[in-house]
Amino acid sequence: MKRDPRVSIGLPVYNGEDFLETALLSILAQTYEDFELIVSDNGSTDRTEQICRQYASRDPRIRYLREETNRGAAWNYNRVFELSRGEFFKWQAHDDVCLPTMLQRCIETFVHAPESVVLVFPRVDIIDKHGARMTAFRPESLDARHDSASRRLSVVLRELNMACAVFGLARASALRRSRLIGPFVASDYALLAEMAMLGPLWEIPETLFQRRVHPRISTYAHRSPRELLRWYSPTSAARVRLLSLANDVAGRRVHPVDRAPAARYSRATLMPRCCDLRLVLARDAKPRRALQAYVNG
Repeated sequence: MKRDPRVSIGLPVYNGEDFLETALLSILAQTYEDFELIVSDNGSTDRTEQICRQYASRDPRIRYLREETNRGAAWNYNRVFELSRGEFFKWQAHDDVCLPTMLQRCIETFVHAPESVVLVFPRVDIIDKHGARMTAFRPESLDARHDSASRRLSVVLRELNMACAVFGLARASALRRSRLIGPFVASDYALLAEMAMLGPLWEIPETLFQRRVHPRISTYAHRSPRELLRWYSPTSAARVRLLSLANDVAGRRVHPVDRAPAARYSRATLMPRCCDLRLVLARDAKPRRALQAYVNG
């Protein structure tokens, strides 16, 4: 019987023909080879299907699935995780690049780390549509190794900016305790806050990942608040509030944290962090406008 791969990589995509091949090649060039690559095509209308089927026919580690209609980014990101089989999981955007030793270094770090560590990620360079480094962007460091859940959460809330760590390598068991990617703006912020409460986050002090910023990324392509919210969940009728996670933490209703044996905290220590979370999720102009427009109808 064929055993499950140790690492699962989930690549959700919609109309990604411009950069998809570069992303696929960067995954297939990894020095660590014990992985599966799950590509979920959200009803693309460009050459995405042709590209994916071509690469899937060449490498049995690639599983290609296609929806006929676009069900939203949140659904697609969660779908690739739900289909994964590995002990560890990584999301891969269709326009980002992993340097060849990224997976290997993440796995090596997990091997030598305590079992409580839930997420490992490298340092990041920001690149443009041509692959040139963009020095104007400063990706944050979310290295949070404290035993205290409140102190880890404090680091994340203080430093969170581009949320690059969400594309690191996570323990699948920890992700299953989270809410994954929610159908609301800045849900990657909320997920990283949850992960920090579930266990330590370790940064590898090497640049092994390239995050691409270009005119067609979600925050640039979808200019109006409602467009951005539809990108997350086009069929959602619920008015999902950006601050729901913070409110739930304040009320001690975040089930992943309550179930995590390593997360020893009190309501008193986390309450100030919840106030910080409200500020972090609302501090950027675009999420703030999106929230206001959505709530006001």
